[in-house]
Amino acid sequence: MKPNVKDLSKEQFTSYLAERGQPSYRAAQVWQWLYQKRAVSFDEMSNLSGALRRQLAADLSISRPRIARQSESRDGTVKFLFELADGETIESVLIPEVHRLTLCISTQAGCGFGCAFCATALMGLKRNLRASEIVDQVLEASRTLDGERRITHVVLMGMGEPLANYTQTVQALEVLTDATWGIGISPRRMTLSSVGLVPQIQKLMEETRVNLAISLHAANDELRDKLMPVNRKYSLKQLIDCCRSLPIPRRKRITFEYVLLNGVNDSEQDARELCRLLSGVRCKVNVIPFNPHPGSSFERPGESDISRFGQILLEQGFQVNVRRPRGDDIQAACGQLSVLSSETVSNERWRVEDTSHSLPLTPH
Repeated sequence: MKPNVKDLSKEQFTSYLAERGQPSYRAAQVWQWLYQKRAVSFDEMSNLSGALRRQLAADLSISRPRIARQSESRDGTVKFLFELADGETIESVLIPEVHRLTLCISTQAGCGFGCAFCATALMGLKRNLRASEIVDQVLEASRTLDGERRITHVVLMGMGEPLANYTQTVQALEVLTDATWGIGISPRRMTLSSVGLVPQIQKLMEETRVNLAISLHAANDELRDKLMPVNRKYSLKQLIDCCRSLPIPRRKRITFEYVLLNGVNDSEQDARELCRLLSGVRCKVNVIPFNPHPGSSFERPGESDISRFGQILLEQGFQVNVRRPRGDDIQAACGQLSVLSSETVSNERWRVEDTSHSLPLTPH
């Protein structure tokens, strides 16, 4: 099988061209064709010589995952099931809003972190995605859009833990955010969600300018140990101390995501404990009522409990958004992404950094 040109770094591709007597600027030209003009063959690259195009086609391939299934919700949300070259499948979700179009993408096939409420955990970790497979989700979703519509925001909140696939994820972020030769989405419009891998969080914030979201879901170690096994390696104290130390720009905040599970983490005491935990951290809290899915014994709290929980946080001065489901009729809402035995079940790991379909709380 010929190597995929999208799997080469800029340095590797520049070296490849130099070995064939080509100037370094050719690399940027090819990258622009791949990521800005969405080329799917070297023949399309009309500002390259015919000889170079033939050489590229002989040596390299251009990846393109197959859309195995595309489902559209009554609210306009679109879910893609992508089949990769080795037959593994992943899901992405496109969420339309009035002034934005957000794509939620995956960074792994499956996940190995075993969160109790997450159906992806039932799959286990199949494998990490290559940077090209992460970027290809954006390219392929873009090709389905009509007219002037374009993806404005990307959230790495789909299947898998992005920071457990650090090198490939950061390489993909470089392609997604570079405006000269890459796709050119501003880092301010990119959000990465992590279960809390402390060393990688610190590294990410030093090496990129993307927004950070932390999947929290409990305010004490005893409960978080049960819900999220990663907490046994990186305790809440380690995680919150890390968040306090991050060089977050003045106008930015860390997002903490908190899935409300009926009778588990949704009491007034839980809300007050969460306030104490996050005291002094410049942050906002996304409260996400659990969306039931096959194979889970957890339940969604009642509306009064959801409102009470959020109101307690608001009264303590936190910015709070209560997320409402998008695409729940096609199993694409918060908590409903996963691929298991080639069938869609659920996944807690995607949530959209967007306030247009959340319910911001206001004081009584």
